Amino acid sequence: MTITTTGTRPLVVGLDLSLTSTGIAGTDWADVIKPRTRGHQRMSWLLMEILDRVKAADLIVVEGPSYKHGGEAGAHERAGMWWLVTHALWRRDMPVAVCPPAQRAMYATGKGNAGKGEVRDGVQQYFGVACEGAGRYDKADAVSMACLGAAWLGYPVADLPAAHTRALTGVAWPETVPAVAR
Repeated sequence: MTITTTGTRPLVVGLDLSLTSTGIAGTDWADVIKPRTRGHQRMSWLLMEILDRVKAADLIVVEGPSYKHGGEAGAHERAGMWWLVTHALWRRDMPVAVCPPAQRAMYATGKGNAGKGEVRDGVQQYFGVACEGAGRYDKADAVSMACLGAAWLGYPVADLPAAHTRALTGVAWPETVPAVAR
């Protein structure tokens, strides 16, 4: 599936990278990418799927590493996947923002330490995207980041309280502002 833009709103894609259930979303849709392989084959397949799906994006907001999970099984491979994806986007001169996990939670809920269910509920309440079924939390995280990116470009999806919008200051935005920004 290739994502294309419609209308004048820029296409902002949020990516919640995972080895088993990568969330990918825009401001009004959400999907999940689930590989069926392991090791290098999985990494290669995920990379190609992601790159194909974001090629029309004006801005990509990728969840930054969660350092509190560094000692868990798979942390090394997850870090490798993050670097593969972000490096490939960099090589293609695609504008990428890196969003800490607390900022994507804060944007959807007003709290940086909100749980996965709270983020999912906030995404539905504020942005109108229902994230259900397999990968629902990964989808919700990706929607929150896409909406955060749209707001940064000057196209907010919702009128949010200041407790939510303060999340904009904690993201590593690209140095060059995409031409679609207002």
